[in-house]
Amino acid sequence: MSLYQHAREGNAERLRDAMGSDSAAVRKRAAEFLGEVAEPDDQPSIDVLLRAATGDDDAQVRGAAVDALDEVGEAALEQLLSELTGTKGSEAEWVTARKFARALQADRPELRMAAANALGRLDDASGLQHLVKALDDEDPRVRLRACQACGTFADPRAIPGLTERLDDEPRVRRAAANALGNVGTDQALAPLLDLLDDGDESLRRIAAGALGKANNPEPVEPLARALGDESAVVRNAAVYSIIELLSNVPTKQSHAVRDRVVSELKQADDATVVEPLVEILTDGQQSRQRRNAAWILGRVAEPESAVAVEALADALADEDPQTAQFAATSLKSLGGPIVEDRLLDRLGTEHPEDARAKAVFVLGQIGGQETLNRLEGFTDDDSPAVRKRVFSAVSKLRAGGP
Repeated sequence: MSLYQHAREGNAERLRDAMGSDSAAVRKRAAEFLGEVAEPDDQPSIDVLLRAATGDDDAQVRGAAVDALDEVGEAALEQLLSELTGTKGSEAEWVTARKFARALQADRPELRMAAANALGRLDDASGLQHLVKALDDEDPRVRLRACQACGTFADPRAIPGLTERLDDEPRVRRAAANALGNVGTDQALAPLLDLLDDGDESLRRIAAGALGKANNPEPVEPLARALGDESAVVRNAAVYSIIELLSNVPTKQSHAVRDRVVSELKQADDATVVEPLVEILTDGQQSRQRRNAAWILGRVAEPESAVAVEALADALADEDPQTAQFAATSLKSLGGPIVEDRLLDRLGTEHPEDARAKAVFVLGQIGGQETLNRLEGFTDDDSPAVRKRVFSAVSKLRAGGP
């Protein structure tokens, strides 16, 4: 049975046995899986990882064991640091942080790695300055973990050091980019703009996903270009960030940004843009993002896009009134037979009253003879709001249009 299967079954004992393998690759993989399956009170697994972290002949295995102890939990990582530094768990946090900071100067890189992980866990800002210095460590494994730890602080003071690491080894570059995204200020995000053209797909995805946090419209055009990326995950991240940008930019800039967004999105491939917008509108947890998705869909989707029309029709029942209103406005803008058919399907009483009323309103703007015939059957509807919309829509359609 493979290590992966043992991990799926949560068989820590078999994974511990694999830590005695003659193959460094097997030991490394077993350590990684132990970090995933071992519980904080699984002392036998912790002991095996402690031995590997402090005594394995292979540097990659030692590193994997350090990270596995970190993943098992803070107590497991503290056991490693206590063994290597003499730290007592009962000490005040600032005392512990000071000892961990000193450990960042240790000769053994595994100790420096563990210290960086631990400082990232501690809620003590005094550790940041030491982590920033560790960004220049001679061992890339330490630099990697220092980047990750700086990301947990999300402190602007780490920006210069993290930016320098964008020219490092691939794993370190990704960790630095993630950390800058966590800081999230415009200064931190600016270096990520160039990464949208990087040859590393992971870096492009990280950059595209983080740039939505900006408070200025500068990333709009680069993100729009990223909609043509060969990678679907990068394209999706770019759309999500563009929507987030619309929610974040100051109100006085919002109209200009909206115009630029629509202009750029219209030039992109329809499916590339529409699919993630539909996903945001359908599954988004933030009302501002759903509103923006509904608004943009009416301006960039084609009237024949069944998936966009379906999502907008469903959004007529959104719990956020503004999202529902934007959906109605977008459906009116799209028009066409598909919109008409989908809205006629939503006139039944199984749908919410407000959604039915909005559907009738849109139908009164875009409908034809079939719509007129159907609406005339709702003039005695039980809902006053629906009846009011029906009378208005029927009048317009009988007169030949809005």
